[in-house]
Amino acid sequence: MPEITVRDLLDEEGKELQLELVAGEAGLNKKITSSDLHRPQLGLSGFLEYFAYERIQVIGLTELTYINTIPEQDRWDRFEHLFNEKTPCFVVTTGLAPPSELIELGNRKQTCIFRTQLQTTRFISLLSNYLEVKFAPHTTVHGVLVDIYGVGVLILGPSGIGKSETALELIHRGHRLVADDVVHIDRIAGNVLMGYGSDIIKYHMEIRGLGIINIRNLFGVSAVRTRKRVSLVIQLEEWSDHKEYDRTGLSEKTIEILNVELPLLTIPVRPSRNISILIEVGAMDQRLKRMGYNAAKDLDRMLIDNITKHKDE
Repeated sequence: MPEITVRDLLDEEGKELQLELVAGEAGLNKKITSSDLHRPQLGLSGFLEYFAYERIQVIGLTELTYINTIPEQDRWDRFEHLFNEKTPCFVVTTGLAPPSELIELGNRKQTCIFRTQLQTTRFISLLSNYLEVKFAPHTTVHGVLVDIYGVGVLILGPSGIGKSETALELIHRGHRLVADDVVHIDRIAGNVLMGYGSDIIKYHMEIRGLGIINIRNLFGVSAVRTRKRVSLVIQLEEWSDHKEYDRTGLSEKTIEILNVELPLLTIPVRPSRNISILIEVGAMDQRLKRMGYNAAKDLDRMLIDNITKHKDE
């Protein structure tokens, strides 16, 4: 499981989240172990049986309005019960001033207290997106990821099969490179696989005979993108006369990446075959399938209907 600290959150997303540290600086090295957030409404009311101490605690207008209805002598106990050694930090939203009890307890318990000008729902949305990516299941594959007509196509195959050359031709045809050689993949939002390249070699490709080229500099910023959802996998392999290849598309194959099933097309490579056009058509066909149309099944249905009709005659 990945580990991030409150300091990492502040350094990486502090500006975007408009975080202002108001107390508990000694707690910057506390670990964040959950991508979920918690609003301690029931905790402030005194119900702590299922309190999620390990989550970042978000306090908004609702919580502060409620706490102001509590007698001053009881506020200390209510706030103190929210603190635990597992609690990463507290964030008060909407630019509201954190209660003095919360500030003093933050310093005493060495737990960071932040304030943000963002509205509660906006803050939770941004922070949830950040944490979801940070804690997402991750893998790395050797291949090329290209955005073809809005479909993220992951091209796999043995070294030297022509993955990068095929991707280069696709880019020349107007499609966009996401990652070459090393493709990082995160599983987010349940079953969404998001692919991206390494920061070090981003936008670069290695082409045998040419060397290293920079796609963004050669073709412009419209020829690249930083991230793309992986929707289709293309497996390139050497043509074999002894292997029977699918010629109808009725039996749809899949491949599993991070426990997510993705459609898989195997394309045999040999001279005279234009692999980039085949992949381009495969991506367009995948779009049609997502819209509910399958050419192979539609033709099969028409053939069966035609045979049935002639039998009835």
